Amino acid sequence: MADAKRMGKSELFSHFANHFSIKRTEARAFFDELTALSEKELKRAGEFVLPGMVKLVVQKRKARMGRNPATGEAIKIPAKTVVKARITKQLKDAVLPQK
Repeated sequence: MADAKRMGKSELFSHFANHFSIKRTEARAFFDELTALSEKELKRAGEFVLPGMVKLVVQKRKARMGRNPATGEAIKIPAKTVVKARITKQLKDAVLPQK
């Protein structure tokens, strides 16, 4: 599966344009608005949910000690805020093999 080609933005916009019989620019505008909405909601509420797919969550990481892998020297890693993506159980179950 490593040699499989991933879908790029252009192919994504084309797919939605063809599927919903709209112009590519309209499909692009939809995704641009979805991006803007997710940014706004992450800033406002700290999370954004795309039902059935993913939940984006703002997470604050504390400062911690780490190691420089090249030298083994202890280094201080500063605190920072990150956005984490949590895949929904529904999507995981559909994609991953059952044990």
